[in-house]
Amino acid sequence: MAYHPSVNWRHTRLWSVLLALLLSPLFLAAQQVYSVDNAKAIKLYEKGRNSLYLSNIPEAVNYFEHALKLEPNFVEANLMLGDLCQDEGQLERAKQYYYAAVKKKPSFHTPAWFQLGQMELKTGNYAQAKKCYETFLKLDKKNKDKHAAAQRGLECVDFRLNALANPVPFTPQNLGGAINSEDDEYLPALTADGQTLVFTRRFPRRLTTTATTADEEDFYVSTLGDNNAWTKAKRMAEPVNSNDNEGAQCISQDGRIMIFTACGRPDGAGRCDLYMCVRNGNSWSKPRNLGPAVNTSAWESQPTLSIDGKTLYFVSDRKGGYGGMDLWMCRMVKGKWSKPVNLGPTINTPGNEMSPFIHYDDQTLYFSSDGHIGMGGQDLFLSRKLSDSTWSKPENLGYPINTGGDETNLIVSASGDKAIFSSDKLGGFGKQDLYVFALPEKARPQAVTYMKGVVTDAKTGKPLAADFKVTDLASGRVAVEAQADPVNGSFIISLPGKHNYALNVAKEGYLFHSENFELTHGTPEKPFLVNVALNKVEVGQSITLRNVFFESGRYELLNESLVELGKVVELLNNNPTLKIALAGHTDNVGKPADNQLLSERRAKAVYDYLVSQGISADRLAYKGFGETKPIADNNTEEGRAQNRRTVFTIVNK
Repeated sequence: MAYHPSVNWRHTRLWSVLLALLLSPLFLAAQQVYSVDNAKAIKLYEKGRNSLYLSNIPEAVNYFEHALKLEPNFVEANLMLGDLCQDEGQLERAKQYYYAAVKKKPSFHTPAWFQLGQMELKTGNYAQAKKCYETFLKLDKKNKDKHAAAQRGLECVDFRLNALANPVPFTPQNLGGAINSEDDEYLPALTADGQTLVFTRRFPRRLTTTATTADEEDFYVSTLGDNNAWTKAKRMAEPVNSNDNEGAQCISQDGRIMIFTACGRPDGAGRCDLYMCVRNGNSWSKPRNLGPAVNTSAWESQPTLSIDGKTLYFVSDRKGGYGGMDLWMCRMVKGKWSKPVNLGPTINTPGNEMSPFIHYDDQTLYFSSDGHIGMGGQDLFLSRKLSDSTWSKPENLGYPINTGGDETNLIVSASGDKAIFSSDKLGGFGKQDLYVFALPEKARPQAVTYMKGVVTDAKTGKPLAADFKVTDLASGRVAVEAQADPVNGSFIISLPGKHNYALNVAKEGYLFHSENFELTHGTPEKPFLVNVALNKVEVGQSITLRNVFFESGRYELLNESLVELGKVVELLNNNPTLKIALAGHTDNVGKPADNQLLSERRAKAVYDYLVSQGISADRLAYKGFGETKPIADNNTEEGRAQNRRTVFTIVNK
């Protein structure tokens, strides 16, 4: 077995391998007892050790090889050459030397079995790796640290064998030449409606002062056309892109906020910092550093933003973590980011956790890790948020989504059935390309739909920058807050499934708009496309309270009504001279007299609640109209639901 040293030995981890070899138990023990008694071979071996000590690697290799020619079963010489080959990445040759060492004397140096297990695992020989680990654990009684590593190796073997025997569906499709080029495309980000894709492209840029080139990273954007095909990606204009590198970005659900990574900027706190910019209409604001609460002298990168835009997850190697790169989280509190907290040992390991993506359901976190049991390298995992806001044990997405290489940078559509990721292993147009694939059922998040449209003034048609608030009616928790674009009034609001939501659209000087989204029975296939026209606070204007609820045939307010009625109280408190009339309406099921009485009592129930909240009774009036003023067809359940309503009208300002 000939050893062929690399021409660039001086550029290897020379001192680390020397230290490991020269201070190892093998080296120290070799001064007293050798595995052979051939004096000439021993002398050659000792000369090789001295050459190692003097950092003359080629000479050391030559001595060890000559020693093996005299004594092929010289355990120490085989192990030395095995270590050197392993450090050079020549694993197959390293394994030959190690097997030659343990074949003659299996228990002479038991850590060799562990090293063989590690190399067999790395090269995909799982059955042989298992045998080596088990032999090490059987023969070795001293190396407790390596015992734990060997047990972990056995877990990896079992996982990978099972994953290979049970592959998950995986049919990636290239996103095409409109997105991908001969350069690198990676780190995708997608709006909730799936219509806008932002990604990072790395390409060579010729330097102005020399003839050499350097890689530049910039953001590119593409939109989904009417033919369901991506438009030609365009470089985003300044001030988002600059002559420096920008990358590792995320965008908010409506595409109006982008947080990204930039390194080495004058206003930076460390190596790489997080920055934010905001889009109004078609223009982006100048990026601003997120500040000392988020950025430190360490490395901060790869952000992902929660559905409400108030929780930021990112990657950092700052102090206080569990390993190399960890996942951290901070929240927006009163307009400022809180001090970040580590996601803890369930998510983070002594290895590296990177490329997080929090889905629009706000419950499912995808990330990559080389510290959790997987196929090797960086694998993709998911973890789900539990009821106490902790995270579940990460689940590997499976083979062949994960392989022995590095898999990173995965995002998932709002519908939860499709994932986009980058890869340089599938052919494509160039280096790294973006691909889409159907996510296996087990790896899917909760499906999310969305509401999309434009807010305008009801009279003038002028776009309005109204505030949106989506509230879970069962818990009263605000699920989503957003604002329509101040330039064009457009908005996108995500609606996670399996909840009953109240939507409130409000702007100062206008009556609020109310919608109800009943999603407890599942997420609809199609999104809600709704244009909202707000009326100014003027006499004669009305609001239908779509989130005031009663039991069938009864007039006691249900708890789910309190969110909406709180908005009415807020409106009246903000307009202390306003007077309103409450009107109750029913469908035509039952006797007209009974419906008339029921509508009267329901209107009074709302009246009584408002009075209980401090609204003066002389500002309120109520009346029931029964079934006499339908607004929809009573022959359908949907129509009857619309006719059962509570309305208030401004009667005096």
